[in-house]
Amino acid sequence: MGFELGSVLMNLGMFSTSDHSSVVSMNLFVALLCACIVLGHLLEEYRWMNESITALALGLCTGIIILLTTRGKSSHILVFSEDLFFIYLLPPIIFNAGFQVKKKQFFRNFMTIMLFGAIGTLISFGIISLGAIHFFKKMKIGSLDIGDYLALGAIFSATDSVCTLQVLNQDETPLLYSLVFGEGVVNDATSVVLFNAIQSFDLSHIDSSIALQFIGNFLYLFITSTMLGVIAGLLSAYIIKKLYFGRHSTDREVAIMILMAYLSYMLAELFYLSAILTVFFCGIVMSHYTWHNVTESSRVTTKHAFATLSFVAEIFIFLYVGMDALDIEKWRFVSDSPGKSIGVSSILLGLVLVGRAAFVFPLSFLSNLTKKSSSEKIELKQQVTIWWAGLMRGAVSMALAYNQFTRAGHTQLRGNAIMITSTISVVLFSTVVRHLSSLWLQSI
Repeated sequence: MGFELGSVLMNLGMFSTSDHSSVVSMNLFVALLCACIVLGHLLEEYRWMNESITALALGLCTGIIILLTTRGKSSHILVFSEDLFFIYLLPPIIFNAGFQVKKKQFFRNFMTIMLFGAIGTLISFGIISLGAIHFFKKMKIGSLDIGDYLALGAIFSATDSVCTLQVLNQDETPLLYSLVFGEGVVNDATSVVLFNAIQSFDLSHIDSSIALQFIGNFLYLFITSTMLGVIAGLLSAYIIKKLYFGRHSTDREVAIMILMAYLSYMLAELFYLSAILTVFFCGIVMSHYTWHNVTESSRVTTKHAFATLSFVAEIFIFLYVGMDALDIEKWRFVSDSPGKSIGVSSILLGLVLVGRAAFVFPLSFLSNLTKKSSSEKIELKQQVTIWWAGLMRGAVSMALAYNQFTRAGHTQLRGNAIMITSTISVVLFSTVVRHLSSLWLQSI
């Protein structure tokens, strides 16, 4: 019943109604997406029961039903691929994050955001990686090498602050919202840059030269990716202003904005840069320059179009995560030692807690030293909120884990299966407890 949606999307010309199982799967998945939106709307009065939580719960329920109907053979409607996530689902989410960001607050706290998002992620990466090496080697969970341990550091350094932001009010807590929002995007970009840098180096023999090359490669990717996004955004503003598409058709204005945004992402992928950073800063520049050069109708259209694409992509991801949590193939490898699987998940959660605390509080202290006004300083309660808000792990962690520990969504190695199931457990746990944290965040 499952099928490779990534290949279908890339070969639409080969899709035919004769492929009945694919048609059934697509219909069922689209119906589930609609159900998530309807249920999320009906439960909107409960702030913790949004579409993301609804999609997770619905995905779990659907996975159980599919497991029962297929007699334990599969829990999937479709087979998830990294290409599907990174090429089709992630770009609209990250671009919309940059496009909708409150630029005044973002750039007012830019240095603090970069401290948390870049330096903080590096600190968290180091702690999680070292902790994984220390604990997992003793547990003998499988044939993991140094690259796998470092990849774990990058995977679990990536936060899922989009889900948490839904309990923060931008008007009531502008400072907190700006910090958590900005840090979340920069954090995801930094984690992916780290992950790609790890995969591009031979880490079997680490020495000072490898470490320096690693740092240099990281800085190169970070800077060039940002510059590419800025250039793409400025170029789109220049084209629209000079050619003035709106005098004939607003459709052309909307089309060129969407295509230029996606082109910036794909160019970053083409040149092996950080596409997340590129499209994020492209979104910021477009919202500041390009958006003000288009007609009023195009402004309304683009704002809602980008938000809608991002919204659907997020629900799609959470729905799949819910179904994949019951993937019998991966759980079969850990069924003989459930205690060890729980232990690995618990250790990873503990390392995430420690890794985040290790940078939030010290870097907040450093940031406060540069602030003259007391209203701009980060109070202790706000620091605790920032620490807790960034503990959620989500789609980026899942996608990176699949990239590192599976081949086309499958794995036959026990150690890799444990890492995948542990990632799923951490993502589910951190997302489910979000409804408890929302009540707690509101109380402080």
